[in-house]
Parts: sequence; structure tokens; C-alpha cells
Amino acid sequence: MDFRDTDLTTLAADLRAGRISAEELMRGTLSRIEALNPKLNAFVSLADPDRLLAEARAVDAEFARGEDPGPLAGIPMGVKDIEDARGLVTTFGSVLWAEAEPATADSIEVTRLRAAGAIVVGKTNSPEFGCKGATDNALFGATRNPWDHDYSPGGSSGGSSAALAAGLVPLATGSDGGGSIRIPAALCGHSGFKPSQGRVPMGGAPTTGLLAVRGPMTLRLKDTVVALDVLRGDHPGDIFGLPDDCRPWQPDYEARELPERVVWAPTLGFAEIDAEVLRVCNAAVEALQVAGVEVIEAEAVFDSHPLPHWWTLWTVLMARKLGRFRDDPRWERVDPALRGMVETGLGASGVDFALAIDACHHYNDQLESAFADAPYILSPTCAGRTPKSGADGTINGRPTAAWVEMTFGFNMTRNPAASVHAGLDSDGMPVGLQVVGRQRDDLGVLCAAGAIEDLLGGPGRAVF
Repeated sequence: MDFRDTDLTTLAADLRAGRISAEELMRGTLSRIEALNPKLNAFVSLADPDRLLAEARAVDAEFARGEDPGPLAGIPMGVKDIEDARGLVTTFGSVLWAEAEPATADSIEVTRLRAAGAIVVGKTNSPEFGCKGATDNALFGATRNPWDHDYSPGGSSGGSSAALAAGLVPLATGSDGGGSIRIPAALCGHSGFKPSQGRVPMGGAPTTGLLAVRGPMTLRLKDTVVALDVLRGDHPGDIFGLPDDCRPWQPDYEARELPERVVWAPTLGFAEIDAEVLRVCNAAVEALQVAGVEVIEAEAVFDSHPLPHWWTLWTVLMARKLGRFRDDPRWERVDPALRGMVETGLGASGVDFALAIDACHHYNDQLESAFADAPYILSPTCAGRTPKSGADGTINGRPTAAWVEMTFGFNMTRNPAASVHAGLDSDGMPVGLQVVGRQRDDLGVLCAAGAIEDLLGGPGRAVF
């Protein structure tokens, strides 16, 4: 069972029509994970196979009785290991949580996906607390990129992205506090979407809830829309929750068209872009022009680099969560980068934090000025090229942490943003094109990015 060969709508229809049983589908899923996951390390834990097969048989029985077990009935899915799925341990990729008890309840997102009939196969790898743009940790090791196992799949939702790109599952969950859905989607050659804050409720007191959102991850945006149609809607546990518009998005998505105009801002005003990344993205933008899209090139949409203010928010929120563990004997086994973030956050002042929130409003005002020219802003998803496992990405041959700096600002402003596969660099590794829209225009971004995805040929396909 290679899920790259189908989509959620087709798969759901095949299950409903009896062309394949949920049990057969689950057996095929487990077989593929058993064969490929040892090389990829995308899944770090699996649910009990007997229980999974029993869940699948229960779906088949409901279909046989003429019942409707939900639009995602029988669909296998992975859950990022910073989100609860009952019966499975949530480790946050950290030695600090390695001995935690299995979760007794699902997150809001997982609750809604299960209610739609999806079956949770297991947990996907993440760097500790989603702390960086690569996926490795001391607890489970590194996840490998299906395109080339010497490379990282990006992060922090790298386990989910690698599982999708290798066809292990058709659906997974991710989270994005600084690019953590868009970055691995770009590096693994598929599409990814960061919803507006509150579009998919989080609830509780999430580690980086002022910046981070949760959302479904799939190979294609059409499947993301299918999942969002069961995930959208307010929840009393989320103070940022957005109300549902009480209508499905799939019909609008099916009528998607290329936008009339876009702003092409390759540096966003602050970044150095690797020449190969720029070549691939320029070719994608030229294809839009040939297709009749008016492209308005902008030297800048931000008047300064968002990173310093994003860094203040991120590190303070990490310090709030993890500062109490600095005297724990396991602290030395925590990722050094994460330990540094906590120390930085503990040294920030309340005024620093307030100024960073002010910067979110400032950058949003600047985006609104740019949107006066066109409803969507395009940029490379990543400034640099795919990093080798355990290393930084490179910009024009220079290893640098700046390779991931294109996505942070849109977490600060909370705008919906997508990444679509734009092509391959000279190393044969995928490059992503980022599509950003106005506040809360999630459906507009999905439709525009989906039409661009169609034009550029859809997800890439790793050969392994």
C-alpha cells in the first residue's frame, strides 16, 4: 500500500464502496511501515497491531450494516509526538518525558479526526518540543528524508512529513510555530498548510500557543481541505478559536483558479536566498506569468527582520514550559539548542515580551500594505537548501541557521500560509514556494496555492 498513488477522497470512496476493506488497508499500512520505517525513522511508536486491525474491522462492520462511520472512516493516520493520542505516550521528543504514562485522552484535533473515522496508527518523530527546523532528538534519533537518507526532512513536523512523502500514511498531524509544517513539506516535496490561529483549536496551555497552530498534513492540498472540513470550528477550550462558517470548503476548492495577481517578494526584505533555491522558485513564478498571472515584484514586505522579536516570543514561551527542569539530572541530555533557548527566555523581560507582541501588529500592518497590490504574497519557503542530517542548511555553500528564516514572520502575524512543491535543486532535493494570504483567508490561500500546485505538477515523488 503506497499512499502516494491515491488521495483521501478516492480512498474514502473505495472503502465505502467495498473495493477495499479497512482491514486490508490497515494490513497494507502496517506492512509498509514495517518495511520502510527502519530506514526513515518517521514513526517512533505504533499502536498495538491487533487493536488497529480490530478498529479497522469495526469500520468494515459499520459499512456492512449500511451505517456511516464518518468521512475519514478507515483512513490510517499518524500523530506528531507533541500532541496527545489516547493510549500512546506523548514524549515531545524529549528524555524529560520518556517515561511518561500513555495519554488518557486525545487532543481536540485528534478527537475530531477520530470522530470522522480516522484510525491513529502511531506517533511521528519531532525534535524536542518542536524546537528546530530539523527532526532529530536524543530519545529517538534522526528522521531521514525519503528523497535521500543522508538529508534531514526538516522540522519540526519532519516525522509526519517523511511518513507522507514515503507513502506510509495518507494523513498526519503537524504543528507550526515558526514554519514547522511548511519547512518539512518543502524539503520532502509535498504541499503543506499553516492555518490561521484558532482555525484548528488547540486548547489548554500549549507551549508556544501565541505562535503555534495545529493542522492536518497531507501530500496534496485537496486532501488538506478534506481534513480541515472535519477539523474547523470553535472550541470552548481555545481562547483563540475561530468560528466555523458552517459550510464545506471542498466545493470551493474544486472550483479553484489561479489568482489574477500575486506579489513576488523573494527576500521578503531581509533574507539572502540560495542561488539554487532562487532559480527553482523563479522558474515557478515564470510559469505563473506564462499562465496569465500578473506578478508584481516587491523588494520588501517587512521593513526589518522578524527573527529577533519572534525569538523573544519563542524563547520566553519555551522557558515558561521548561525552565523548571534546569536542575533535573536529565537536563544535560536535552538538546543543547533547546537548553540555550530556555536560558535566553529566562533572561528576557516583560517589556521585551510586550515589544515582541507589538512587533506582531507592526508586521501585520506592513503585510496589509503589500496586500493592497495583490491578495497573495509569494516567496521561497526556505532561504537555503536541504540540510544534511545533523547539520544546518546552506545558503550559497555556507552552513547557516538562516536557512529557515522565511517562515517566522507569518507565525507572528498569524496569516494563513502554504508551501507547494516548486521543483528540485541541482542535488535533486525538493524546493518549496510559499503562498501567504490575508488574515483569516484560509480558504483563499488553499484555493490559490492548490491552483499553483496543479500548475507546477503537484507533489514530487521520492524514489527509494
